[in-house]
Amino acid sequence: MSRVSVDEARELWLHASDEELKELAQAARARFHEPNHATYMVMRIVNYTNVCVAQCDYCAFYVLPNQEGGYVLSREDVFAKIDDLLELGGDLVAFNGGFNPRLPLEFYCDLFAAVRERYGDRVEFYALTIAEFVYLADRAGLTHAEAAARLREAGVHWVTGGGSEILTEDFRRRHAKFKYTVREYLEAQRAIVEADLRTTATMVIGFDETLDERLEHLQRTRDLQDDLLRDGHDGLFSFLCWTYKPYGTAFGGREIPPQEYWRWIALSRIFLDNVRHVRTSVLTQNEDAFRALDYGADDFDLPLEDEVTQKAGATIELDLEALLAVPRELGYTVEYRRAERPAAQLA
Repeated sequence: MSRVSVDEARELWLHASDEELKELAQAARARFHEPNHATYMVMRIVNYTNVCVAQCDYCAFYVLPNQEGGYVLSREDVFAKIDDLLELGGDLVAFNGGFNPRLPLEFYCDLFAAVRERYGDRVEFYALTIAEFVYLADRAGLTHAEAAARLREAGVHWVTGGGSEILTEDFRRRHAKFKYTVREYLEAQRAIVEADLRTTATMVIGFDETLDERLEHLQRTRDLQDDLLRDGHDGLFSFLCWTYKPYGTAFGGREIPPQEYWRWIALSRIFLDNVRHVRTSVLTQNEDAFRALDYGADDFDLPLEDEVTQKAGATIELDLEALLAVPRELGYTVEYRRAERPAAQLA
């Protein structure tokens, strides 16, 4: 399969049938994975604080400093959530909160070091998102490389691509004007990879973004991966797309239908020919997420908690066996996987 251009991707989106997209996406998926095999993780997103000054209009989670209801979890609270995850058979924690001006980089480094010391390799954790990383590096007066080195010294292996939403400057001006720029996001992500940490690509659809903005996001992701792989790095481990939940947000809006989500997963798989894993979002699509396996996805996680999306209307099903029965009924063999450490840290 030859590389698809932005113009060709636009034509596919506008004119290809569902079956045509599925066929192309399945062919692209087969370059990396067995056709009827999928992997999954059981994880918990620990929202360590809800205080944030970014003021994104699509977020229903944050409170401003000094507003009622703000919190910072104690270390004991964090450990309790991780212990609960382990008891339920999971082993991945994702830390996510916001831009809390009262929490310096040292707070996070101390927390992550404590988690690593207490749990060792029994759990893996995604420390921060790129968005939070940029904020903390700026507040500390550090370069991205220096901040990434601090995290690595604290036992961090992963910083996720969260906070990308739609990677265009116009989108940011409309919805997140106090956030980083696209250039800053991509520079930070490259610095994280160059520090021998692992990272992922993410995308959120269903706001008011145009097709051109969605395609620009995919193009920027593919270009970054091309650059990272060319320079001998592991690159972006996966691409996860989820859908905007509008309930309780300042922006509002409506949810996009599952079919649109499945088609976008297919187009992403076709276009991102240099990213091995395309992940579907059980968190925002529930059982509908598994149909995306037919559209090119190969991986998913079963979340136990994520206050950010739950505040905006997401619902979480805790009957994990009932959830896993759905892809099996679709004809997939599902296998549990653990988060991989960076190769450079295993040497």
